[in-house]
Amino acid sequence: MEPLIYVMAIMGCGDGNVQCTEARIVPVRYESMAACRAALPDQIARNTDVPYPMIGAACRGQGMMVAKAEAKPPHG
Repeated sequence: MEPLIYVMAIMGCGDGNVQCTEARIVPVRYESMAACRAALPDQIARNTDVPYPMIGAACRGQGMMVAKAEAKPPHG
């Protein structure tokens, strides 16, 4: 089962795209990973105020995940 929502983290990185750290979480919630990834260019453009030489973004699942248990045959 998939996470309930997806969020985007804006990452701040040093020169050469190294030592990246999470600078903020975008307040928008996405219903699928595809929707989050489609919004990456727009959200990066909206978050250029992050005080790092380079910025990027990453989508990740957030919310409760439920594992599906397989039914076991009865012992007998």
